Amino acid sequence: MVSSNRKNKQNTLISLWRDNKSFILFLLLMFVFRSAVADWNDVPTGSMKPTIVEGDRIYVDKMAYDIRVPFTLISLYKIADPKRGDIIIFDSEASDKRLVKRVIGVPGDKVSMLNNQLWVNGQPVNYKSTTQSEELPLGYSELTEVLPGQTHKVRVANFPTKLSSFAQVVVPENSYLAMGDNRDNSADSRVIGFVPRHEIVGKSEHVVISLDYENYFLPRTERFFAKLDS
Repeated sequence: MVSSNRKNKQNTLISLWRDNKSFILFLLLMFVFRSAVADWNDVPTGSMKPTIVEGDRIYVDKMAYDIRVPFTLISLYKIADPKRGDIIIFDSEASDKRLVKRVIGVPGDKVSMLNNQLWVNGQPVNYKSTTQSEELPLGYSELTEVLPGQTHKVRVANFPTKLSSFAQVVVPENSYLAMGDNRDNSADSRVIGFVPRHEIVGKSEHVVISLDYENYFLPRTERFFAKLDS
């Protein structure tokens, strides 16, 4: 009886494979592609405002830095290292979740911040005024931050917060200092510590689609395929 049941299960599996072979192969290849080549990532919080807003689905280039074993973080070949200003996606062991932040410091950099003014390797980062968005909360401003070799917008509080200053740190080897563009509302390296190189999944430069969480999840068509200032 046991042998008969086992044979019936084997026949069912064989029949399932024979009848759906193309579809099963398609699913397998799709999962491998999303694991090792490219994927999209939902952004549920505003920690990267104004660059990325809640409801954006961003494109993740998983081959920007490494060729990895599918379904793992094991690197087979290093293509490049993250640069200052890159928007990275990483599986944070410290926070136990996938995060999206911007690289501010690379290995060897000396970084500090005083009242939302960054200093990198002893030099103050320049800031320029920018057009203020309509939904900007009271007491906040948006500025253009000019990192060495890269320019992007940030949102900062006009008053001191627990995240607006930190003493100088030196970024260790094989690690990165990453921060959200919404500087006073982001649990980033100021909270979880440096980002280990092996945790970085990929890089993002574009929004794929965007849904407005506060307006019945209607699509924000103006953000479809929009380039991020990274």
